[in-house]
Amino acid sequence: MSVAKVRARAACLLLLASASLGASHRVEAQDAAHYQTDFTRDEFAARRARVYDAIGRDGIAVVQGATGVPGFSVFRQANEFYYLCGVESAHGYLLLNGRARTTTLYLPHRDAARERSEGKMLAAEDSVLLKQLTGVDAVRPLEQMAQDLTGADLLRPPAMVLHTPLAPMETGNDSRDELLAAQARAASDPWDGRPSREAHFVQLVQQRFPQLTVRDLSPTLDAMRTIKSPAEIAVIRRATQLAGLGIMEAMRSTASGVYEYQLDAAAKYVYYLNGARGDGYASIIGGGTNAFMGHYFRKADALRDGDLVLMDYAPDVRYYTSDVTRIWPVNGTFTPAQKALYDYIVAYRDALFRYIKPGVTSDEVLDRAAADMRQYLVGKTFASPAHKKAVEAGLVFRGHFQHPVGMAVHDVGRVRGVPLQAGMVFTIDPMIWIPEERLYIRIEDVALVTADGVENLSGFVPSSIADVQRTIAEPGLVQQHPPVPPTGMGGARK
Repeated sequence: MSVAKVRARAACLLLLASASLGASHRVEAQDAAHYQTDFTRDEFAARRARVYDAIGRDGIAVVQGATGVPGFSVFRQANEFYYLCGVESAHGYLLLNGRARTTTLYLPHRDAARERSEGKMLAAEDSVLLKQLTGVDAVRPLEQMAQDLTGADLLRPPAMVLHTPLAPMETGNDSRDELLAAQARAASDPWDGRPSREAHFVQLVQQRFPQLTVRDLSPTLDAMRTIKSPAEIAVIRRATQLAGLGIMEAMRSTASGVYEYQLDAAAKYVYYLNGARGDGYASIIGGGTNAFMGHYFRKADALRDGDLVLMDYAPDVRYYTSDVTRIWPVNGTFTPAQKALYDYIVAYRDALFRYIKPGVTSDEVLDRAAADMRQYLVGKTFASPAHKKAVEAGLVFRGHFQHPVGMAVHDVGRVRGVPLQAGMVFTIDPMIWIPEERLYIRIEDVALVTADGVENLSGFVPSSIADVQRTIAEPGLVQQHPPVPPTGMGGARK
């Protein structure tokens, strides 16, 4: 089914749902509950079918949705829950029965008072609509799930095995590696030490249903998410397009004295103008030695003439993101020393892309690219022994082939050490460090493995020296709309 037909069907169903809520006035678009239009119900059904296959006839799976958000924060669904049904209501659960090959969606009851304030939300009372939209077999109130877990012979000997994700839930501009690190920090805090939501759920299951054996569903979902469908690739392509356009706008706005956070603002304008929901991850924008810190998020310093500025940033576009990085001179012109290092990085990027195709491994790509770069260095000169040492170290560094990209910037699944397959999306990120000068040089592009090779989704973003310098010379947003000087700040009048 085409995207246009999916959107038309979703719009019609949502308008019908609005009418069923008892509205006596003419239904307007604003009266409809929101539901995504990027994926068909058939795609969600196929994903759930793969879960049935993985858990088998003796398995059931429970996938938690995200909890509600406090105050005026905007709710964002958990990635795994969204991946299986597309529903963006808080406190949802999915129960997938491997024996019956059916899925039940559990949601809270309608909150009429909240809807009067925030608009329509899909709830348990929207059972007919939700089955039509998502293809699930049943929709029940949240309080029904415990009773359903005891029904349908699920607890009679031999009891079914319950599969549930044990990896931390991704609910925004976060990735599993960072979430795991945060859990470790909390566990190390003697005044905190709270279990994760996943661990708490397992404790409740084992207390209430000790017959059930619990197994981790995360590896199954990780493997599924590693290979992107055409519909997913379309959204990632859009996120990459906006990431590149945002970085290009930041290039145009670059000048000595401009603050790092102002480049962030220029990119955000592009993102929000084009419908992004927010950050795919907090922007990394570092001028001079700030760039030496790989995840420098403060963005508090002014850019200085003669320095380079590194920018790594992408938006959240309908639950998918990208990961694009460029580095460029603040004054618009690379020095000879900067040019030699930068040309090396771009050549390394091109060498890595040359060898990406289905069937090869990351190690093969790295080895072949390194061999090309050894030839590249023949006859090349650099400004100092430290620079030469850094580029030679780059020949043995294995991190130039980086991580998957998708619903998270450091997405789940494996792309390193396994044969590449069509539909994998990951970053190519050649980099070098020069600690003697606290200098870090890298660029980052998004690779999509195709049936017969690779596509650089971010290849349109300027990377040659001529294109970068030409872009910097163009008028920028920050100069066209300069920041307003502070007024009325300094205490009460005397």
